[in-house]
Amino acid sequence: MRNFLTALLAALLCTGLACAQNTGTLPAGPTALPAEDTLGNLIAEKGLLGTVGSIGSKVGNQASDLVASTLGFLGVPYRRGGATLETGFDCSGFVKYMFENTLGLVLPRSAAQQAAATEKIDSSELKPGDLVFFNTMRRAFSHVGIYVGNGKFIHSPKPGGEVRIEDMKTSYWARRFDGARRVATDTLSDSK
Repeated sequence: MRNFLTALLAALLCTGLACAQNTGTLPAGPTALPAEDTLGNLIAEKGLLGTVGSIGSKVGNQASDLVASTLGFLGVPYRRGGATLETGFDCSGFVKYMFENTLGLVLPRSAAQQAAATEKIDSSELKPGDLVFFNTMRRAFSHVGIYVGNGKFIHSPKPGGEVRIEDMKTSYWARRFDGARRVATDTLSDSK
């Protein structure tokens, strides 16, 4: 059932992305949702409708495709060293997999290597599709996620966890934020 709901959520968000890209506007917002629309209310409650709208209006198709694709992986279990949908993902394996399978760009395997291979940007310049790094193991760049907009990022967090969206402003993530990076497509290998 959870896989069905995850797929449905991804489909709804992708539909909103396509609408925003084609018309510059989103379908009616949370106030237009019937009370019995549990999934729609959840999307609105988590602030994901605003995220979809900002994605469509702020970034190009590639970053929108990347972020929309990541949403289809919500709920995939964490696995240390994991780098596939079948085995599960660790943080850097998730990022590497998404860039390679969505955009054809090959990133290095570890979070620290990904930070070194990408362009440093100020957090005020963050756009959906950028990488966000955290110090979660008492060393710089020990965790990575993909920024989705509105101060939120998607990542594979830790053993026992699943791919999920979190708010960078919560005290845990704000204290551990190491910086943001942008993937410069001209400096990475293009596998497709």
